Amino acid sequence: MNTLGLYIHIPFCKSKCRYCDFCSFPHPKDDRIEAYLDALCREIESYGKEEHPYFEAVRNRTMDTVYFGGGTPTLLSADRLSRVMSTLRRVFSIADDAEITVECNPATADLAYFQALRAMGFNRLSIGAQSMQDSELRLLGRLHTADDVRKTVADAREAGFRNVSLDLMLGIPGQTKESLADTLSAVLTLAPNHVSAYGLQIEEGTYFARHRDELPFPDEDTESAMYRMTTALLSANGIPQYEISNFARPGFESRHNLRYWRRLDYLGFGLAAHSCMGAERFANTEDLDRYLTSAWRESREVISPHDILAETVMLGMRLAEGVDFLPLVKQYGEKALAYGDAFSAYIDDGFVKLDGTRLSFTEEGIYVSNTILSDVLDFEG
Repeated sequence: MNTLGLYIHIPFCKSKCRYCDFCSFPHPKDDRIEAYLDALCREIESYGKEEHPYFEAVRNRTMDTVYFGGGTPTLLSADRLSRVMSTLRRVFSIADDAEITVECNPATADLAYFQALRAMGFNRLSIGAQSMQDSELRLLGRLHTADDVRKTVADAREAGFRNVSLDLMLGIPGQTKESLADTLSAVLTLAPNHVSAYGLQIEEGTYFARHRDELPFPDEDTESAMYRMTTALLSANGIPQYEISNFARPGFESRHNLRYWRRLDYLGFGLAAHSCMGAERFANTEDLDRYLTSAWRESREVISPHDILAETVMLGMRLAEGVDFLPLVKQYGEKALAYGDAFSAYIDDGFVKLDGTRLSFTEEGIYVSNTILSDVLDFEG
């Protein structure tokens, strides 16, 4: 496939949420932002120079997805985002029908801002709603309200965004099945094209990790019931599940994230950004001061055929479409058959189904997919 995806990391935000362990910095100074954009554009421009080790690998490829993540990319002014987009277009060939996404926290953008984004080519918006309950948003450390989410979606639609995604979180302290049902009902009235629903993970070093014993986190059974309710309600309203944590109206699946789950090539730019090019994987530094000096790269590894196969299977099985083992067997032989045999052991239990040469999780299997994937990986490891 002669296409490539681009990811651009903007690590700045208004404040650090209580669950967040991402590489991000709250309350950035203006000169710090400007210095970061200088370094980011230098990194992008380096791929257009013949001496760059990946120059030949990317110069004849078309970029069909571009994704600005963070942090909060919409914390940048429209002019600053335009500068980065212009740099990308100078260096890379971006397809006319490319999916170009920007993450947005509610209340960080208005109608005029969204109109500017549309003018520079952005056509997909990923809004971090997390909840439509103000009490839960406060517990998460979010700065916006449910009404802010409603206004943000309305402004985005008026500006011409036809592809709007909402992020939700399950397992928030104090969250109940009833409050989640209210959130889902409120979200459905906004008619999103795509919904991501992630279980809250308590990461070390975060506020939630330090106070985990003091906060009313839902128990495991309640979280499982929340997940089942989410999949059922979204599916019943025309937003079926296509990946373990992602749901979309037909034709609105995230093309960029599908690159990750199908293990297709992508380049990452910015602090802590990761890239995957065939058998090579590399990552940028998480040290902001170092990044500003153009010392971008932190690590590089060449992945063995065994690990490429494992990644292809493990990532692909996260998708509702599952994995077609026929091409994998042709490429990897008995090793791929062993993975197929390991999954087929779950067919009799009703967790995995076989359609021709394609294996995928059943509805019940999705709920225990993490355990099954871990077991299969251990079996083959």
